[in-house]
Amino acid sequence: MPSPRQSILGPEARGEHLDRLRAATADNPLDVLIVGGGVNGAGAAFDAATRGLSVGLVEARDWAAGTSSRSSKLMHGGLRYLEMFDFKLVAEALRERDLLIKRTAPHLVRPISFVFPFFHKFIDRFYIGAGVMLYDLMQVVGRRRAVPWHRHLFHKKMLQVFPGLKKSITGAIEYYDGQMDDARFVMMLVRSAAQYDAAVANYTTVVGYLHEGKKVVGVRVRDELTGDEFEVHSGHVILAGGVWTQDQQELAGAEVGLKVLASKGIHITVEKDRIPADADTGVITKTEKSVLFLIPWDEYWVIGTTDTKWNEDVSVPAATSDDIDYVLEHANAVLANDLTRDDVVGVYTGLRPLLQPVDKGDGASAKVSREHTVMEVEPGLSAIAGGKYTTYRVMAEDVVDFAIRRDHPDRPSLTTSVPVIGAQGYKGLVRDKNKIARKYGFDSVRINRLLFRYGSLLPDVLALIDADESLGKPLEHAQRYLRAEVVYAARAEGAVHLADVLTRRTRLDYETRDRGANAAEEVAELLSAELGWDANRTRLEVETYKAFIEARLAAEQTHSDAEAAAALAAAPEHPQVR
Repeated sequence: MPSPRQSILGPEARGEHLDRLRAATADNPLDVLIVGGGVNGAGAAFDAATRGLSVGLVEARDWAAGTSSRSSKLMHGGLRYLEMFDFKLVAEALRERDLLIKRTAPHLVRPISFVFPFFHKFIDRFYIGAGVMLYDLMQVVGRRRAVPWHRHLFHKKMLQVFPGLKKSITGAIEYYDGQMDDARFVMMLVRSAAQYDAAVANYTTVVGYLHEGKKVVGVRVRDELTGDEFEVHSGHVILAGGVWTQDQQELAGAEVGLKVLASKGIHITVEKDRIPADADTGVITKTEKSVLFLIPWDEYWVIGTTDTKWNEDVSVPAATSDDIDYVLEHANAVLANDLTRDDVVGVYTGLRPLLQPVDKGDGASAKVSREHTVMEVEPGLSAIAGGKYTTYRVMAEDVVDFAIRRDHPDRPSLTTSVPVIGAQGYKGLVRDKNKIARKYGFDSVRINRLLFRYGSLLPDVLALIDADESLGKPLEHAQRYLRAEVVYAARAEGAVHLADVLTRRTRLDYETRDRGANAAEEVAELLSAELGWDANRTRLEVETYKAFIEARLAAEQTHSDAEAAAALAAAPEHPQVR
């Protein structure tokens, strides 16, 4: 049985993982090397490692630093796909959502209810009601439900459940889906892969692909913390590059490959008391382009999203003033009290990797579904693109199956039964949560928040407080988080820079009006002791982060993607330290 201690991703462990990657020579290659540490890459590493394969995972920035930390934070079946008659996709997503809630990640994915407002009393109740009925029926074929049944809400009951809706709305239907913290979910997948002996390293950039003849046999990577370059050999290389897929294919010299376009989606956050509603109930409403969600997120609402073509550098997705106004306008179409720009606490922006029709070329092989495609872009190099967050496990299984189909056909996927780290023992902690809360002086909000962030790994965080009671105090300028959580991010969760903690281990870049800038000094001071920073490095991390936030705020005042991208490109998220 793998030990949870193997999952610890602190500074010492990072060095050990890098040494293991260096040890993957032509005479002793890995079975599988994955390039890209978003949800698809992390999922593939976990899948391959649980099959007993030797696995490596490299990521040029932090885990989930791209699209995978900037989603709507939902594990959902995709109700809108029913309008497209894509029943297979919806059924697959619902099955995966239920698996996560019930078995493999109950600490990271939880049920959440939504009301779908009716603007036309009879037509909407029939049309939307029929769709949600089908949605619910697709969840009960051959298995126990993970979420409650939908229910119809007439006008009076609708306003009891969600008082913040316009009184002109005639009624609604309430149904359930799943919610998660996307960045933490990916980080926990990475730790799960490490628990099963995968060698994983963030801030390791692929600078070239190794070939023997026409076959890809590995990569050359650069450690971004030291500048050191080395080779990693592998029997199979999997590219899970998201919106960077085509860049990596070109680097590999592939003559055929996947074509991925970027679509920008932005979300805003507003304080919880600005929209009266039940604590765990959100809103979904149709727009002229897609759907808009109002999602309860702890003490805030997450509202989004947009869907616009992005033609700028994919490394610097940025929201414009017009994007923010668009989200506010569509939210105000259903809310009794209008939101204004003054209500916006934070903004975050991601790029959806939209898969274009595949041109396989002569002799190329591919596995194509409606939502994702796996393709051999060169012998020894398989790429995956497309898909949706909820079906990441299926995509991981598909790409690993595809990559090892010749050499390891007898190694089936096990991830329908192997839980994500933190799941085992989680229910026992939930039963004991009141006892834990009393011991450490936590209120119910704090203990529930901690359990949702750490699951059965929570005792590891509490052990830090036992050793140093000062770590049990909240951050001065970010009361939602304990000082112990910052230390744990450095010791166990792979945080390397200040921004890793402020934007992904916590979410202060959109949960506070100052975007985490006021907490930067205290967090950096805690990190300096864990990561060995001197005073100059600590100051540089703080100054760089504050400049990054100023650039984001400047971008949010622009009116074009080009202006927004230019503003953000002028201030990187973290300093170059080598």
